[in-house]
Amino acid sequence: MQCVRSPRLSALILRRSHGMVLSMATTKITITLQDDQVEAIRALVAAGRSPNVSAFVQHAVGVALFDAAGWREMLEDALQQTGGPLTKKERDWADTLLSPERKKRGVRKGKAA
Repeated sequence: MQCVRSPRLSALILRRSHGMVLSMATTKITITLQDDQVEAIRALVAAGRSPNVSAFVQHAVGVALFDAAGWREMLEDALQQTGGPLTKKERDWADTLLSPERKKRGVRKGKAA
């Protein structure tokens, strides 16, 4: 299956020079991470693997956005090749399998076998 990048997906690819994002506006936000994640990021910064914590997080978010966009495009392509969009029944089935929240709500209490 060939994956063709859309303009939207291409827009998610950040141009970098020496680890810095060029000509991009930034917004400062607060995020919450697990203590061990912060320690691991700081260790990578201390080892020179990333210039700073913000640069590491920016890169991780860029990778996650690129990955999400790529999967969405691959799914849309696969659906087109196999009969079009999911029906409501198919989507509900997939959501039940893939969503932890729905699985928890769907669990029924009853007699043990």
